[in-house]
Amino acid sequence: MIDLSRLARQIEFLVEVDKLKQVVRQTWLMDRSRRENDAEHSWHLAMFALLLTEHAAEPGIDLLRVIKMVMVHDLVEIDAGDTFAYDAVRAQDKDAREQLAADRIFAILPPDQAAEMRSLWDEFEARRTPEARYAAALDRFQPILHNYYTQGKAWQRHGITSDQVIARNRHIAEGTPDLWSHVESLIQDAVEKGYLQPGPGK
Repeated sequence: MIDLSRLARQIEFLVEVDKLKQVVRQTWLMDRSRRENDAEHSWHLAMFALLLTEHAAEPGIDLLRVIKMVMVHDLVEIDAGDTFAYDAVRAQDKDAREQLAADRIFAILPPDQAAEMRSLWDEFEARRTPEARYAAALDRFQPILHNYYTQGKAWQRHGITSDQVIARNRHIAEGTPDLWSHVESLIQDAVEKGYLQPGPGK
């Protein structure tokens, strides 16, 4: 017999996470028409995970676990908001804001599912497993790709330099050395084409 109280909590969670569609990121769609929202970002990462698994640093990763992580990793931004990658001020309390958000949002679910979702989110944040390192690498690679294909729209709007992009995203190599090599090429080409400012003294 169906557990109506359990189903009610699951539906409440699904209604709540619809709000992710309202969280707008700094990343622009590749056609430059508007900025993407967090739900679109999460879907795009799931596609990245499906298509690029062969480039993961460690073979035999659990792809379903990766997809689950990229689908839940930004749910906390419903409460915490999107923190721009290069915003040093908002980054100061980012962890605290996101922990509080995780406490509230995942607790909507029945306890077993709440524990699973929170565990996936914690795993992604810690980057201690091959799956988490791969998922986190994709999370950093996706906006770089968007910036490159929008001629540096967000980079230019915020005055970002190549040194900042390299420093912020270097850990892509932990999850997928192949993609990091590609990113280095994209950054160099972006500087040459004027999409991205070179670092000081370059």
